[in-house]
Amino acid sequence: MPSPPSVFPDVQALVVDLLAARSELAGVIVDETPPAGFDGTAKAVLVSRVGGAWVDDLHLDQPLVELEVYGPDKPTAHTLANTARAALLPATGTVHGTTTITDVVEADGPRWLPDFTRPQASRYVSTFRISVRPA
Repeated sequence: MPSPPSVFPDVQALVVDLLAARSELAGVIVDETPPAGFDGTAKAVLVSRVGGAWVDDLHLDQPLVELEVYGPDKPTAHTLANTARAALLPATGTVHGTTTITDVVEADGPRWLPDFTRPQASRYVSTFRISVRPA
């Protein structure tokens, strides 16, 4: 059995690339960090690895990935959160470089979570467990 990788696959870049390529998210900021001057009112999906672990027996990395979804108002942010969710859930089998997504499970669905650092922002947050197999 191969040993655990010394560096985990960049799941944030994988999810950003996957979501940014979707036509239903055209015109939406999809990135790991917000652009300069971001106040939370633009349509955006920010992707962060927030936990997870290597599962040696399965030779899988199982990160928890959080999507922070912003919009100019609460209904728009909610619709965008559901669009991002619908784009990510069927990603099983996607290959990104030498990494394969073997499963995507919603750990915590879109929930309203005010962003106190951006008072004008409308934000929904969701968390996914994404199983990835490195080459």
